[in-house]
Amino acid sequence: MNARLRLLKSEIRSDLDGIAEAYARLNRFGGRLDQPDKAIVVGYYLNVIYGLFESMLGRIASLFDGQTTDHPSWHAQLLHRMTLDVPDVRPAVIGDALYRSLDEMRRFRHLFRNAYILDFDPDRLAIALKHASRAAMLYQRDVERFLDFLDTLARGSDSDDRP
Repeated sequence: MNARLRLLKSEIRSDLDGIAEAYARLNRFGGRLDQPDKAIVVGYYLNVIYGLFESMLGRIASLFDGQTTDHPSWHAQLLHRMTLDVPDVRPAVIGDALYRSLDEMRRFRHLFRNAYILDFDPDRLAIALKHASRAAMLYQRDVERFLDFLDTLARGSDSDDRP
């Protein structure tokens, strides 16, 4: 178990690097929602950022919760499950405030991926961008708390592995 915990921690750190890089790129275009070409780029980066969060949370769920992706609502269910403190298994990974922002980003991602037009409703895009900005202020704290839990769990499994 210890090796899997350490691998998960490394993967989460890599995900955090990717999220930070995607936010940096988004910030170059964030105020340009009135220009259709720029709005598409903003939508793309919102899609990427949410995808990175979902991948990270999916890995956590896979190790601790046995996450399944074989039903239509698994994306929403994954986010909700990450807010739950599961006694004797794992603490909540994200808080309610981050959950609300990520859920809004999830909804936008669905619209973005299923768009058949290249123009986005600027009001809808602004809402998604607002939630992405809020998530940017929250995710480090929530994820670092979970990484601390992984450290504690790994230290406990180190002592379990000793003769």
